[in-house]
Amino acid sequence: MKRSKLDKIDMRILQILQREARITNQNLAEQVNLSPSSCLQRVRRLEQAEVISSYQAHLNLASIARHIICLATVSVKNHTQEEFNAFETVIASIPEVVECYTVSGESDFLMKIICADMKRYVEINEQLVGNSRYQATINSYVVMKENKPFGGVDLVTLDDNSEQRGA
Repeated sequence: MKRSKLDKIDMRILQILQREARITNQNLAEQVNLSPSSCLQRVRRLEQAEVISSYQAHLNLASIARHIICLATVSVKNHTQEEFNAFETVIASIPEVVECYTVSGESDFLMKIICADMKRYVEINEQLVGNSRYQATINSYVVMKENKPFGGVDLVTLDDNSEQRGA
């Protein structure tokens, strides 16, 4: 993916939108010291360049329904592209798998699974392990407490030219 050239104002806009996606254009423009029309042009450019890929609401799941969150590492037996593709096809079909990453190290994949209860998690596990297109080993970790939920990325920490990094 091609990296976009972003200036300090673009970075400030992105930082604010991560925290507060429903901010009005007027308020956003005031916070970054631009006219509303210039600010809107920048936001539209960032959307078209796919720097901003979506806007989402962060839900308090505990207030909606009982659920469990599991993190799972998965290793496929044969490291062939065929097995990786087969596994990726299966996880794409399971809505409770909300995130999945191909990783380096002892495991091949790291997944975040949010489901109604342990019974459903066991069913998902069986679906993943029991698939005949690949052989997989799964290690599961039930989340007991979310100590630091994802709240966006502090873009300053990713800026190559930043002098504001903490020690």
